[in-house]
Amino acid sequence: MTLTRNTSLDSPAAVVETWQRAYALRLLVTDLVVIVVTVYASQFIRFGTSGAKLRIPGDEGDVYELSYVLVSGFLVVGWFASLSLFATRDRNIIGAGTSEYKRITDATIRVFAVLAILAFLLQSEVGRGYLLVALPLGLSLLLVSRWSWRKWLLHRRATGAYSHRAVLMGERQKCEHVAEQIARDGQSGIVLVGALTERGSSQHELAPGVPVLGEFSGLSRALAEARADTVIFTGADTIDPRGMRQLGWELEATSTNLIVAPALTDVAGPRIHARPVAGLPLIQVDYPEFSGRKYAAKRAFDLVVSLLALVVLSPVFLVIAVLVRRDSPGPALFTQERVGLNGERFRMLKFRSMVTDAETQLPTLLDRSDGNGVLFKLKSDPRVTRIGAVLRRYSLDELPQLVNVLLGDMSLVGPRPPLASEVERYDEWTRRRLLVRPGITGLWQTQGRSDLSWEDSVRLDLYYVENWSLTGDIIILYRTARSVVRAQGAY
Repeated sequence: MTLTRNTSLDSPAAVVETWQRAYALRLLVTDLVVIVVTVYASQFIRFGTSGAKLRIPGDEGDVYELSYVLVSGFLVVGWFASLSLFATRDRNIIGAGTSEYKRITDATIRVFAVLAILAFLLQSEVGRGYLLVALPLGLSLLLVSRWSWRKWLLHRRATGAYSHRAVLMGERQKCEHVAEQIARDGQSGIVLVGALTERGSSQHELAPGVPVLGEFSGLSRALAEARADTVIFTGADTIDPRGMRQLGWELEATSTNLIVAPALTDVAGPRIHARPVAGLPLIQVDYPEFSGRKYAAKRAFDLVVSLLALVVLSPVFLVIAVLVRRDSPGPALFTQERVGLNGERFRMLKFRSMVTDAETQLPTLLDRSDGNGVLFKLKSDPRVTRIGAVLRRYSLDELPQLVNVLLGDMSLVGPRPPLASEVERYDEWTRRRLLVRPGITGLWQTQGRSDLSWEDSVRLDLYYVENWSLTGDIIILYRTARSVVRAQGAY
């Protein structure tokens, strides 16, 4: 039997390859433009049009001179090559997650490290001002350009373009779980167009918009009818290793992507490592760490940012304090006991947004809660003052928690700081939220705030606890600022 690949120009695989190449070409051109502009702009800022030269000591007192135009040219080539070497335009990382940004940062820092090493070995002094402009400016512009292209890509994906059309294949319960996770993401670039399950089309829809197309034996027909380019295999006892190998061969003949979804949920990529052993694609999952260098870096980041923010925002604090006291009788600040790292209690600071006897009035309002069953929330809380409503809408009442961050009770990013009464209702798994410091903001703040269900709030907090990274924290802070400006889910 001779296997032939489906290479027709209108096949689903060819369509995907076309848009992936087009998108990668856009990134390539943009990267090149950013690097060229950055490097030669840095040269102009540092040396102007003076025709400066890099002096390289030689043997017997000789000195060789190299024009900075050439030095800049070598830097451009090296920087651009480094971005390619680190696979920053790999189709598997573009458009989702932080891997793309991490690779760009690593590639940039390493090329400048190599330049510094070469300068040391050659005993030459590259202009420090030249490098101090090129590195931060170039890295910032690269990240901004990639972010801009990602926003463009997500906009296109929202219309159904630039996406993978995928068919789920496996036992129904496992397919439902994977479908739910993909639906939650919304930015994965995967559009589920159907599913193949053990009992086939006699069942109802797997999920909204995801029909059951048949049994496992109808894979080829289902892929053709749904014009799918990807199969997501979720697992099935009736498909043995031999059957999986045959499935791979069948999909290879049509250039259809095969994705195997292991029974892992809420585990971030950096904790997952593929370990091929004797032909078996084993997956090793690292346990989350709750101490060490990562947490020292996080604490240092918290200290520096909170201190700078307190200094810069001190006039804002003064204005808000005056407005709060003029709006209603009572102190400008409100303190409340919360539970922090490892169950330790602390006093959390906020600008007062309610009347002073708000706690006394609470029992009469419990039956009117708009919260999620555990947290009490009212969209139109009569205890909130006029200025308090504005503070809450834009989360300005949370600003004094920067003091808690400085004192070490809280972090800039982390799980929501719970009340002691809430912690008493935690089950064993929910208590894992207390393994890290609570945060002023977190994933819960960027993905719905008060509109989230209790289950989703816990899920997001636990995901953060086990998978956080400093890069992720910076992204959450950015997304928080965007959510606050839009006042999404705030009351």
